[in-house]
Amino acid sequence: MMKNNEVLAVTAAEYIEDYKLRLTFNNGAVRMVDFVPLMQKGICKKLQNKDYFRSFTLDPFTVDWNNEIGFAPEYLYEIGAYPESGETTPLIAAEEQAEYGKK
Repeated sequence: MMKNNEVLAVTAAEYIEDYKLRLTFNNGAVRMVDFVPLMQKGICKKLQNKDYFRSFTLDPFTVDWNNEIGFAPEYLYEIGAYPESGETTPLIAAEEQAEYGKK
């Protein structure tokens, strides 16, 4: 568990399949992130090239592509799914339910 003054960071990233990465965070949490929804606009369209997508590296805080594309670790943490179940985090599930009127 992280303390309030600690900064969230990605400490490990593993290519899984398609456009998915398994990310490990400095608080010990693991999330699987599907980047397909994120690669539809602007410079992020470059991620549609699978070779480019697979060429990611880690900078001190997050996943990075050629020092051009990166996402805040907090955002990746929030949109990531639990790898064991594929279910989204409670925050994202609640947002999806609110958006689509599900209970």
